[in-house]
Amino acid sequence: MDERRVDFERELEDLRETFNSGETRSRKWRKTQLKGILMLVKENEKEIFDALYQDLGKHQAEAFRDEVGILLKSTNYALAHLKKWMTPKKIQLPYVAFPTTAEMVSEPLGVVLIFSSWNFPIGLCLEPMIGAIASGNTLVLKTSELAPASSSLLANLIPMYLDNKAIKVIEGGVSIAEQLLEKKWDKIFFTGSPRVGRLVMAAAAKHLTPVILELGGKCPAVVDSLETAMDRKIAVKRILGGKFGCCCGQACIGIDYILVEKKFAPILARIKKMFGENPRETNSIARIINKQHFLRLKSLLNEDEVKASIVYGGSIDEDNRFIEPTILLDPPLNADIMNEEIFGPLLPIITLKNIEESTQFINSRPKPLAIYAFTNNEALKENMVSKTSSGCLLFNDTIVQYFVDTIPFGGVGESGFGRYHGKFSFEAFRHEKPVIRRGFMPDIWFRYPPWNSKKMQFLRSGLVYNYFGFVCVMLGLKKS
Repeated sequence: MDERRVDFERELEDLRETFNSGETRSRKWRKTQLKGILMLVKENEKEIFDALYQDLGKHQAEAFRDEVGILLKSTNYALAHLKKWMTPKKIQLPYVAFPTTAEMVSEPLGVVLIFSSWNFPIGLCLEPMIGAIASGNTLVLKTSELAPASSSLLANLIPMYLDNKAIKVIEGGVSIAEQLLEKKWDKIFFTGSPRVGRLVMAAAAKHLTPVILELGGKCPAVVDSLETAMDRKIAVKRILGGKFGCCCGQACIGIDYILVEKKFAPILARIKKMFGENPRETNSIARIINKQHFLRLKSLLNEDEVKASIVYGGSIDEDNRFIEPTILLDPPLNADIMNEEIFGPLLPIITLKNIEESTQFINSRPKPLAIYAFTNNEALKENMVSKTSSGCLLFNDTIVQYFVDTIPFGGVGESGFGRYHGKFSFEAFRHEKPVIRRGFMPDIWFRYPPWNSKKMQFLRSGLVYNYFGFVCVMLGLKKS
């Protein structure tokens, strides 16, 4: 899309008009749109694979696992639970409120704006959309211009499968995003970097628009002294998957660095055996998204002391945007690689005198989106739970929290706020409104009770009770 000034007022008016018509509030409409997402993904699986390969070089197995498969699972989960989510929930009231009844009613927020990210350009578009649609909102989806093939594919497919009066896709770069942020929305959902997240939040504040920020940070993996060879082998395998298996390290929940006791560092340094002789030719690892991001990663390695800490990998292919999985042992803590989110296939290993120092190390830095800890030590586990703060804490594995619908996904502090997935996606885009109903049964005014029981002193303030409440009081308390 052209980066010139664009007037979105007509589109927003259409979306508001559709929302105000009440059409999107019905369960029928919501189910129809969710089924539309299912059909879109199922009928265009090959096209999705091709777009993801074109943008990021993702293998089909990775594309299905991290995007297509998750979307099918999430959509089916929402369809199966939609009726229950929409059903008002009764509120318990005290007896003195009789015959009052109350319930919590979920209502959609209105017109919402969703900013997608480039590293999972299909999944991170449609996943929050599932929640916004399930809650009954109309929405604008702003796709990422950094993944043009995926963006173009969704812009063409979504109007074919979903209600174009309620769901609109807008393509474009920074200028388009800035223009969208000038408008008033009922909620903004953003996935991206903390730097851009601050800009989104500042723009939203002008209209007092609530936001969900799914950001990132430096997610550590703490590796304790695992006793058996089998435990160590499994831990190494899962660490590799948590670092390099998701979009070549370009994932907000991927491992950013490892903390390990000095005497066990060589075990992790030997994980190079698991990559094979020429990972560039296997096509099992995705490519870097673009040249700018490639050069940023390259510059992280170019510092002399950082380069000297490389124990495996380090080769690059700028023409194909490929960086070999690279392991670094004790790079300087003041280097950029240890102070910026890496977001690429570079894995620093930081050694400690003892693993208990890991909590202090983690707490000296901004709160991460996830902490991964590999240990069988219950005392260390309890220490991690009680003395660290993160969006998620996972023991003895990585990434799995993203795949489970019953676990909320979100950050804390600089790693973001708000949460989604499963029912939490539905809750992210709805307002839970208490509805209270009373009849016209006459009330009795007790200003001067004819008794002096201490249990009845509160009545001297002049409270209003209905007849049933009066009976409850008389039966429950002894007249003095």
